[in-house]
Amino acid sequence: MLSFENDIDRCITVLQKGGLILYPTDTIWGIGCDATNELAVASIYRLKQRSDEKSMIILLADEADILQYVTQPNLKIFDYIKGIKKPTTFIYEGGVGLAPNIVQQDGTVAIRITDDAFSKQLVKRFRKPIVSTSANVSGYPPPVIFTDIDVAIKNGVDYIVQHRQGDTTPSLPSSIIKWNADGSLTIIRS
Repeated sequence: MLSFENDIDRCITVLQKGGLILYPTDTIWGIGCDATNELAVASIYRLKQRSDEKSMIILLADEADILQYVTQPNLKIFDYIKGIKKPTTFIYEGGVGLAPNIVQQDGTVAIRITDDAFSKQLVKRFRKPIVSTSANVSGYPPPVIFTDIDVAIKNGVDYIVQHRQGDTTPSLPSSIIKWNADGSLTIIRS
């Protein structure tokens, strides 16, 4: 049994009920919910005191899953992803199958394939994409370790993952790249 199996079970129960979780990812700690549940996504926007016009990232477990949530993915992205070592979020055009408030007004959606053992297992077991937005109130810097997370955020979620709370290695947010319809790339955050 994996050391974080109980955390996974509890997270899935909360996610299935439309609740919010606070969990470690391949980058920084994130606030998560079912990315197909509009009310759950709205709860994150409220908790973060963030405008719903600002995008949030969703996590997927495998590259092939992108095909379920993007209408016309450029297949060259799969080659590009294989060559990347740093966690990178891609903004795709034509987001589908997700909560309407996770897809931006221009139809784009931000997706990262997680390489972290915990978050990958969580997404696979949940069988749906999970929102992953930094565990901070909008306008404040993202926390680099668990103990930096604001009490308001901790009190605003339905479950806090125990796994990796004691990790003191500072983490950084992912790079963000927009994959344009013409196949060109726009670097948004390196």
